Amino acid sequence: MSWQAYVDEHLMCEIEGHHLSSAAILGHDGTVWAQSAAFPQFNPEEITGIMKDFDEPGHLAPTGMFVGAAKYMVIAGEPGAVIRGKKGAGGITIKKTGQALVVGIYDEPM
Repeated sequence: MSWQAYVDEHLMCEIEGHHLSSAAILGHDGTVWAQSAAFPQFNPEEITGIMKDFDEPGHLAPTGMFVGAAKYMVIAGEPGAVIRGKKGAGGITIKKTGQALVVGIYDEPM
């Protein structure tokens, strides 16, 4: 199974009537491995900030986390493993693996 198929068939699937608005799998350097059609364009500085927050939990808390044009308030996650952000009723969850970042963005609580 390709990474694109994983995004399309697993990350973007419906679960109990809910689904992500967009998702992606990125390398630690920001290289896109796979993404949904609606995943926002981001800049390298955003990925650098996210990776720094994994290494230094709390780094993004004062300024918020940016992904594309959206700003998320960083909320409780799992230091070094998961970053969560909130924007209105929606939000973002980023899981760090050994080689990649798995990103899910949602418009309403899941």
